Amino acid sequence: MGGLALAVKLASRGVNVAVVEQLSAESPQYKGELLQPKTLAILEDLGVIDEVVANGHSFSTLEFIELERRSSKQPKKVGESFMDYGLLASPYNYALMIPHETLKSILLNKAKLYSERFRYIQPARFTGFKDGKAIIRHTKDKTIEPILARFYIGAEGRNSPTRNAMGLKANNRTYNHHFLTVTIPRPANFKTGKIVTTNHRFLGLFPLPDNKIRTVFLIKAGAYKSMKQEGIEYFHKAYAELCPELGEHVTSLHDWKDIQLMIPTMFHVNRYVVENLALIGDAAHAVHPMAGEGMNLAIQDADVLGELIAWMKKKGTYDNQLLKWYEQVRMPRAKFLLGLSHLSALAYSFPYPWWRRIRMKSIEQMERDPSLHVKQMLNISGLGRWDNTLMDRLIQVGAFPKRKRSISESKQLKYFFERTEDYPWEKEE
Repeated sequence: MGGLALAVKLASRGVNVAVVEQLSAESPQYKGELLQPKTLAILEDLGVIDEVVANGHSFSTLEFIELERRSSKQPKKVGESFMDYGLLASPYNYALMIPHETLKSILLNKAKLYSERFRYIQPARFTGFKDGKAIIRHTKDKTIEPILARFYIGAEGRNSPTRNAMGLKANNRTYNHHFLTVTIPRPANFKTGKIVTTNHRFLGLFPLPDNKIRTVFLIKAGAYKSMKQEGIEYFHKAYAELCPELGEHVTSLHDWKDIQLMIPTMFHVNRYVVENLALIGDAAHAVHPMAGEGMNLAIQDADVLGELIAWMKKKGTYDNQLLKWYEQVRMPRAKFLLGLSHLSALAYSFPYPWWRRIRMKSIEQMERDPSLHVKQMLNISGLGRWDNTLMDRLIQVGAFPKRKRSISESKQLKYFFERTEDYPWEKEE
């Protein structure tokens, strides 16, 4: 997705670009579907936002529900909070769910409008460099094609051949949990995002268009095999317990083959650029999926790098040294969001009662303290960055009472990224 977003921007700005796609057909595997506000703004700039909105499902609130499990009874609700994108001082004050392959198709069709500058090589695989050229192996006829370019961008994901060619290593951080994810039907009135948790369970629910819903169920690392042995009824029962309104819908699942196992990892390479090679998306940084940032980071990487290369063309100078701007802008932002996602993962990683109380208090305080609420939504949106202070953290865990003063739009806007922060080379010029 990051590669196609980059291609659209470059081709639309007069830069010749080739995309090498390994897959020969649509992927059945789950990939990012949640678009954050900053990404929506980028898609508007690429000229595809109307089609994206028409094919997606938008929502502005995310509900957090904490349940207490009881033997022979339905769980009891012991906590409820809401986080609201609507607080953001932006036209894009909402998130949007869209099937991955739908968004991919929209971007690909947009890129094809620039056929004189855009080439799509599929199915094919980048195998390495020789004599300064990228070696592309075409899958169908097994032919080898060398491609000479000014810049080579690795957008291949976590197992990136480009990253290997750059001599960079990704040191994976693993977690004590895995996820099961599957799309099932939903009631037509189930329209907002929802996180349902107990001491031991986590269920994320994110509505898709066409009355479907993406579900993400947390399990202990290594528990998948034993769960399968219990039969698909285990899955039905778990969903019905946590979200009764989906009970009859989850029974549409008849086989574990429909359910995908996701193993979360996190890493961040120490460089994005080596000479005329650059990395975007999961090739550079793998983020825990808890906050739904992976695809967004890739598209936001593509936006900055694409703008930089288009600026080089406008100036009539392609200089490897100028790629440093991309790294300087995107690396700290990615590191910050990786940290936020990691903290979110830790919040649901331990079943201890005392840990649960801290989590519940933290979410409750974030909703009710205007400063904490705005900061959280602004930070995950990608539109800006507003760091938490020590006082914020103390309020968040309940050590100090929540504040009541609302955050003005003018104060909030001070922490939005300005164009000169997204593309600082323009300011230098």
